[in-house]
Amino acid sequence: MKESNRETEVPRMNPSPNSSSDDSSSSNSSSRSDSDFAFAFNNSNFSDRELRIEILPDFKTPGDGCTSVADWAKNRKRRRRDCLKKDASEATAGRITICNFPDMDDDAAAYENRNLEAVAMVEVSPPGDEANPGRVAAKPCDAAAGDTSDAALEMDCSTVLRVETLHISSLLLAAKSPFFSKLFSNGMRESEQRHVTLRIHASEEAAFIDLLNFMYSMPLTATTPAALLDVLMAADKFEVASCMRYCSKLLRNLPMTCESALLYLDLPLTVLMAGAVQPLTDAAKQFLATHYKDVSRFQDEVLNLPLAGIEAVLSSDDLQIASEDAVYDLVLKWARIHYPKLEDRRGILSSQLERLIRFPFMSCRKLKKVLSCSDFDPEVSSKVVLEALFFKAEVPYRQRSLAAEGANSAHRRFLERAYKYRPLKVVEFEAPHQQCIVYLDLKREECAHLFPSGRVYSQAFHLGGQGFFLSAHCNMDQQSSIHCFGLFLGMQEKGSVSFTVEYEFAARSKPSEDYTSKYKGSYTFTGGKAVGYRNLFGIPWTVFVADESPFFINGVLHLRAELTIRR
Repeated sequence: MKESNRETEVPRMNPSPNSSSDDSSSSNSSSRSDSDFAFAFNNSNFSDRELRIEILPDFKTPGDGCTSVADWAKNRKRRRRDCLKKDASEATAGRITICNFPDMDDDAAAYENRNLEAVAMVEVSPPGDEANPGRVAAKPCDAAAGDTSDAALEMDCSTVLRVETLHISSLLLAAKSPFFSKLFSNGMRESEQRHVTLRIHASEEAAFIDLLNFMYSMPLTATTPAALLDVLMAADKFEVASCMRYCSKLLRNLPMTCESALLYLDLPLTVLMAGAVQPLTDAAKQFLATHYKDVSRFQDEVLNLPLAGIEAVLSSDDLQIASEDAVYDLVLKWARIHYPKLEDRRGILSSQLERLIRFPFMSCRKLKKVLSCSDFDPEVSSKVVLEALFFKAEVPYRQRSLAAEGANSAHRRFLERAYKYRPLKVVEFEAPHQQCIVYLDLKREECAHLFPSGRVYSQAFHLGGQGFFLSAHCNMDQQSSIHCFGLFLGMQEKGSVSFTVEYEFAARSKPSEDYTSKYKGSYTFTGGKAVGYRNLFGIPWTVFVADESPFFINGVLHLRAELTIRR
């Protein structure tokens, strides 16, 4: 079946058994392509079976009509809750009923029992009941999403609003759907019967008829996101992968919103696992990641996202956030809001959220807090902190190798994000003097983006109880009036404490690739002050960033700052 056929203007057939499709379809059959079977839809001349569709009530309350994606989502969640309530009610009453729960949360169980999702019945007459040849034996039913009283339950399984009859081709439906293929070729006596009965709810009727139209190469009437989602769910239920792909494509082409993106990610697991829907869910994740890229700007909204939403946002490499320490704080805050019980919170952190945090790029100061955080299972926190520390201790080429290996994996914890504050490597000493050695690496493209007056800041590090940071600048040399690369050391604002620090800036350079001292001095710091050198390498900017520059080794500028406090 070619997708182009479904874009042809074809009038929708009336599914009524009194339809005059026999005459109208034959006159148009010669003008259609070989793969277009619209002429055969509900046409007894080209059909070998009759499909009886029994329409069951939905037990909707007033205002349940779905006019938007928001309505569709609310209805779906309400039906899910009611189905679960009904399930509990039936279990309490000691009654076992085979029902269809299309929106259950227990998606894994639904996937394992997929044959129960769409129930077909073949009309047979029980022994000794020749007087009622049309009677349907042992009909399972769908679960209604309404009243959970015994009367309502009984009505849902027995009350039929109306019956629609269609002429169908078993060969065509079997070719398009494994569900119908199994139904028509299961080797049982029932599979040879001419009459086949399906039970669906009234709210599913339009989507099911649209699905049948699609299988006959007729265009879908559904155009809104809510209607297309209904067809997508019907296609999943009856295993029509081509229709799932088509609906997924149409939904991707519609304008996406945060609301619709979250809804696509909240579809049942059977739908999400289908390869046909993967491009849609990928697009939804990308939309959320892009929309909430600047997390600090949308922090309140991000904290209110469901699990699928927070996973999509924090899995992004392009997340604009101060540091991975801030990602850790955000995850912890989200978990405490959505999972107030410690046991539940530990479970979701260990199973889902821990992998969103890239611990190797957290500061050692914050990693110490991870070990003492009661929200994490001690075994989990020990594992991730040790892994992070081992990564920090690796030589640069080994770190790059680990990052490359993890680039195609689901857990991208060794890949660095686009942090607002650049990660550092810090080595601290307490004796004979309080001292720390700080390493800052900048990529060539990061340096190039600083021109003509940009700057990049490092994460904070601590010495003598005070917070410091490094900042790299592209600035104008005051003497030569040329652009150049500068490096500065600053102390974070914190009270009126002041003390003297000896510092030295160094950088690696070719051909030896060893660190070479570029600038040293002594400075008495107070809160908010900074010291440094406007032209660290004593060369113009163009020479500094040139391809033959000796300061970029494999495209990386390696800087070192050594700080010492002498008592």
